[in-house]
Amino acid sequence: MRVAGSVYFCDHLEAPWSMDFVDRDDASFHLVRRGECWLTADDVTERLGPGDLVFVGAKLDHRLSSSRPGSTEPEHPGETLLLCGYCRFDAPLDHPLLEAMPTLTIVREEELLRHAWLKSTLDQLSAEYLAQQPGNEVIVNKLTEVVIVELVRINFGRSDNAGFVGALFDKPISHALGLLHAEPQRAWTLDKLAGEVALSRAAFAKRFKERVGQTMFEYLTTLRMQRAQALLRETPLPLYDVASRVGYDSDLAFAKAFKRLVGTTPTRYRKSARR
Repeated sequence: MRVAGSVYFCDHLEAPWSMDFVDRDDASFHLVRRGECWLTADDVTERLGPGDLVFVGAKLDHRLSSSRPGSTEPEHPGETLLLCGYCRFDAPLDHPLLEAMPTLTIVREEELLRHAWLKSTLDQLSAEYLAQQPGNEVIVNKLTEVVIVELVRINFGRSDNAGFVGALFDKPISHALGLLHAEPQRAWTLDKLAGEVALSRAAFAKRFKERVGQTMFEYLTTLRMQRAQALLRETPLPLYDVASRVGYDSDLAFAKAFKRLVGTTPTRYRKSARR
């Protein structure tokens, strides 16, 4: 999974004000640098104070405003310095990390202060955006990627270790996932992978399915198709080379598996991605 994003707004707002974010394909994040505001999203209404950071998933309509919903009087009459950004995840197939991410995450200032790296990155992000110096866009984009990765890590730290997140904290299963990601083209079998993590075949198969939510072969096939999509988008490699690099001896077998999971042929996918 890859992440990209940037900042598109950082300015002082004088009450009364409101900003609506409707039907957005990208996820959003907002940081209150100074002052305060109100966040409304679905049934959630939260006051955001100075230093509070919020992450809102794609397609979740929300509003930021100087007044509590239902009120016309701002509770904070002064200026609010607000930083807004967007991010998108390059995960063409359903990705377990995205499924584990809540659609709304609020990181309060006191929690943010415990993540010194994230706090300093946000400070630098705001400074770079406001400075508008040469090379500013490149730095802002890279810093935004760091912010989103840190938000993902914070969410995992809050997790009850259920679902796919639990697999990452299970040492044998986490090790197995690392091996699959390192060499998806390898001719893996349950016996081989179970041996690598010192479990019996039956115990490993059961544990993998319970933790990950898929069988080992289902997960491996999905991983291979994700790698194949990247190769088709980003390289001119012929189909048989793509197939070989993701573990298929036959481009015909690869094309059949690709169409089953992605819903189109590799050739059509490549043409569409290039357009």
